[in-house]
Amino acid sequence: MAFGIFIHRSDSVYDDTPAERYQFPKQYLDRVRACVGDWIVYYEPRKVADSKGYYAVAKVEGVIADPSMPNMYLALIEPGSYLDFATPVPFADENGPIERGVLNEVGRISGRAQAAVRGLSSSDFTRIVAAGLVDENPLLPRTDFAAVEPVLREEQVPFIFDEVRERVAAIVSRVVRDRVFRRIVLRAYDERCAVTGLKLINGSGRAEVEAAHIRPVEANGPDIVSNGLALSGTAHWMFDRGLIGLDDNMRIIVSRQANDPDSIRSVINASGRILAPQRGADRPHPQFVRWHREHCFKH
Repeated sequence: MAFGIFIHRSDSVYDDTPAERYQFPKQYLDRVRACVGDWIVYYEPRKVADSKGYYAVAKVEGVIADPSMPNMYLALIEPGSYLDFATPVPFADENGPIERGVLNEVGRISGRAQAAVRGLSSSDFTRIVAAGLVDENPLLPRTDFAAVEPVLREEQVPFIFDEVRERVAAIVSRVVRDRVFRRIVLRAYDERCAVTGLKLINGSGRAEVEAAHIRPVEANGPDIVSNGLALSGTAHWMFDRGLIGLDDNMRIIVSRQANDPDSIRSVINASGRILAPQRGADRPHPQFVRWHREHCFKH
């Protein structure tokens, strides 16, 4: 088992769904197989406009031949393991590349940096994950959460193994995941309720909006921004109970089983559609929307 880097871009020609699968050609098969059972970091290349750099982490569950395309393979992502970073990590900072493994013997960036799949050292993994989970401008929650588990501390540790274990503990922690998910969803929606259009900040500086999973965690819904909606408390309650949902055009639909549908419609923003993020990759993914409509929405 080994850590790795998977290069992915939102406009990729490959049949990728980062939270579920990663498609790649045969030339990378051995490298991907080496990552099975371990964690990889997703990276968006610098040549992409407004590149996110290192932007997410996930665990590789297995590798299979792509049944739909010869000489192509799929890395299957372990359900529930994908996590967008609270803060995307750039390729380099004032000290040079974050991923030291792309440097050659004389300290220059080597051709290895162009490889779509490459191995990642333990030290590079911990450095990238630590930077990605740190939130320099945290959004205050609506209510006080329990203290975050002490897995994000930055003091020096004596062994790389201990540091790796600490980072993995952060990745799998539900407390950390909820905090990160709230950050990425509210940032994408500018802290505005996607249903009502209201952006309310209370006297303590807390956004009166919540991060809702479209496909719930309990149903293997991933912690990816395209599986999230920023919703006010009431809209969140109605969405989770299937009183409102979305059609394929992102129009807000109201269940016929709602006891007061006219009042529900009165709080929906004038467009009748959710107020979606500007970045296309951040908008609700159709597969999650369909899942909610088929399994939660009360027809």
